[in-house]
Amino acid sequence: MMITALVVALLCCVLIMVIGGRFLLAPKAAMAGFGVPADSLRALTSIKGVRDITSGVVPLVVLAAAGSHAFGWVLVAAAITPVGDAVIVRTNGGTLAHALSVHGVTALVLVAAGLVLALG
Repeated sequence: MMITALVVALLCCVLIMVIGGRFLLAPKAAMAGFGVPADSLRALTSIKGVRDITSGVVPLVVLAAAGSHAFGWVLVAAAITPVGDAVIVRTNGGTLAHALSVHGVTALVLVAAGLVLALG
């Protein structure tokens, strides 16, 4: 039973990454697959809000369940999000200063704190 649950969970992880890739590569199709109109700003901001809440909750669950070592590695992995956000800012008309001061600094803090926790 544990192996089956692990396989299903790993498949879900891979599939959600595929879905995320679809949002980057085929946004109109992804929005339709999500169930909302492609031009729905409110849907996109809601998706972003839920993603950000999840991005805060998941590491805290890892900390509570597995301790600071695992928490550190999750923080390092989570740095993918602000790095991606910085790229999104730059490729959609935002300034380099904003991309780096908000998203770049966030990524740097996550990696630095994460490595201290993971390797300490």
